[in-house]
Amino acid sequence: MPSLLSVNVGMPKDVAWQGRTVHTGVWKDPVSGPAMVRRLNIDGDGQGDTKGHGGEQRAVLVYQIESYRYWQRHFGRDDFTFGQFGENLTVDGLADDEVCIGDQYRIGEAEFEVTQPRVTCYRVGMRMGEPELPALLVSHHRPGFYMRVLREGRIEAGDRIVKTRTGPGALTVADTDALLYLPDRDPAKLRLAVDIPALSPGWQGSFRELLADGSGAAAAARPAWDGFRELRVADVVAESTTVTSIHLTATDGTRLPAARAGQYLTLRVPGAGQPAPVRSYSLSSAPDTGSYRISVKHEPHGAASGFLTTGLRAGGVLEVAAPRGEFVLTEGTGPVLLISAGIGVTPTLSMLHVLAAARSDREIWWIHGARSPGEHPLAAEARTLLAALPHSREHLFYSAATAEERDRDGASAGRVTKDALTALKVPADATAYICGPAAFMTDMTDALVAAGLDPARIHTELFGALPAINPGLTAQTRRPPHQPPGPPGTGPTVTFARSGISTPFPDSGGSLLELADACDVPARWSCRTGVCHTCVTPLLSGRVTYEPTPLEPPPDGDVLICCARPGGDIVLDM
Repeated sequence: MPSLLSVNVGMPKDVAWQGRTVHTGVWKDPVSGPAMVRRLNIDGDGQGDTKGHGGEQRAVLVYQIESYRYWQRHFGRDDFTFGQFGENLTVDGLADDEVCIGDQYRIGEAEFEVTQPRVTCYRVGMRMGEPELPALLVSHHRPGFYMRVLREGRIEAGDRIVKTRTGPGALTVADTDALLYLPDRDPAKLRLAVDIPALSPGWQGSFRELLADGSGAAAAARPAWDGFRELRVADVVAESTTVTSIHLTATDGTRLPAARAGQYLTLRVPGAGQPAPVRSYSLSSAPDTGSYRISVKHEPHGAASGFLTTGLRAGGVLEVAAPRGEFVLTEGTGPVLLISAGIGVTPTLSMLHVLAAARSDREIWWIHGARSPGEHPLAAEARTLLAALPHSREHLFYSAATAEERDRDGASAGRVTKDALTALKVPADATAYICGPAAFMTDMTDALVAAGLDPARIHTELFGALPAINPGLTAQTRRPPHQPPGPPGTGPTVTFARSGISTPFPDSGGSLLELADACDVPARWSCRTGVCHTCVTPLLSGRVTYEPTPLEPPPDGDVLICCARPGGDIVLDM
């Protein structure tokens, strides 16, 4: 019979990590004697990042002694102690490929229900001194799992673990984990997963999104072409005092492949300097017209945007990577909120094109903030599209316009703030798409969650360098991306497209993650609503080699940067 070997607790503390300070509760120590289990925690335990860990759905984390032995053999180590993997309960038995979501167990006086696999974030690798461990926990099918507390009570090392109920569907922890993180998902298992009541809401939301994408594998879909190809500039159109649209067509006159509403193009711009800068811009037009349109804001000191908005002419040629991105409009029947600020209007406008073309009868809310009518690009186009939708609502906000200008456009004074959004009383069953500055998106997300929206139905997109997602990092000032310190290397050129950095790979070697860290290019680790990005990023062009070779390589078109090196000049979407 399975048994409880150790109860482990620990309060959050600040830990130095890669030049940063992380507030984390991943350090757990065994409890001597009985421990009181409560609905949200075990007495004496805490979490540093409550968005990814803890709470009713993740009250107790379980890991198995057999997995301890497995990782000891894998890493050639013999220094493990109970609590080493950040777990609350170290158990004998309860393997991940046997325990199912919804299984219930009695331990001592307490009763539990299995809710989801562990979210494999970077802190378990930090605790173990093995940075690749988060990815390995998934690829080796040994994540461990969380349980909710059905009945509070005391537990103690040595207690037997008695199964009291078998979860519906017989979907194991290992299978559930693979459905979210690994390629070649089984749509039948996805449908099974969303019907298991015990599965935590965050994971259910992620699986619903995968099902809504049709095959359950949209995130791993191959781009329309590899690397960069030449596209011809058909037209250059000034849309406002600061924004210019660029229309692109195939050089041979054929139709360009359809994109998805909300996706972006990555451009290599030879005319803007050497080496040619690489930048990403969202599509602003209908995504299936056979041509593409991007709308670029002229930044005062932007080499690429300056050339694109003032130096580019019809007939010119740009090098373009295929449409990419997961900030895309999904099918559904409920209300849609399209919320943007400034140049963030471009992907939401593409979504509006699709909804208008379909004459959607969904409730559409168009919420946009600009400084003034002169800095409100594509306003007339958006209004025409909204007029074609029977259940549309438009809410404009001008922060630096005259009263006459606001009255003419029906705009409110000021910015789109948390309070302003709350006052609109948006429907709680809506799906939201938000694009704009990072602080704006944070405020909008907070306001929508407070209004009752499911966080899994709130989608965001940010222009430029994506912010690092390292939950638990204490407040700090982060430098903008820059060239790495010291003399330049002589290796292949590595381009971080979103950050605007091109640099030779260092002669000292290392991984792409280490180079990104040296350049302060944000790497994205997260454990939000059950989704973890363990240093996987799109590879726009080139090839990489791995050292060590991952057991489960990332999907085609992606690269696992924590153990990758360039196999020639490469461009990464970072």
